[in-house]
Amino acid sequence: MSNKIVMAPEDVRRTLTRITHEIIERNKNLKHLMLVGVHTRGVPLARRMAANIEDFEGTKVPVGALDISFYRDDLASLDTQPIVHLTDIPASVDDRAIVLVDDELYTGRSIRAAMDALIDLGRPKSIQLAVLVDRGHRELPIRADYVGKNMPSSRHEEIQVKLKETDGIDEVAIISVPPKEIIK
Repeated sequence: MSNKIVMAPEDVRRTLTRITHEIIERNKNLKHLMLVGVHTRGVPLARRMAANIEDFEGTKVPVGALDISFYRDDLASLDTQPIVHLTDIPASVDDRAIVLVDDELYTGRSIRAAMDALIDLGRPKSIQLAVLVDRGHRELPIRADYVGKNMPSSRHEEIQVKLKETDGIDEVAIISVPPKEIIK
């Protein structure tokens, strides 16, 4: 397996700053905005963006954490039980502009699960999507509103996002994985 770093700590910081400015520009009325991170790495990204909004605009935006474990469409095919995290939404989602935040957008299935989980909590005015990395290969018609880096990749590669809060370092790497053997 080869490993290529495509975003270093400073790249991650600059990218989150840019995404935050794009969110502010699109959502002029920040009092109806809420950032909701998808567990695991979407949560610290949402918290960082909320801190940026407070620094740039002086407005404190609520930040939630969303667990999608039981909304996944592959539960029956998993070898292990999913790790369940706490869903913590600090205010009603009704009539709010919600920005779902995740580290990576791939097939779109995790985001579909996140939207289902969010809508079970209420009726947002809008749902927007912010991702650090979009690697393509969509299986569902889902597109991010805010993308840190488009990173086209092959299906034989993995995108590995590491964050200080969960992994001790901020970086994004492309990892080449040998293709699985075809069973006849």
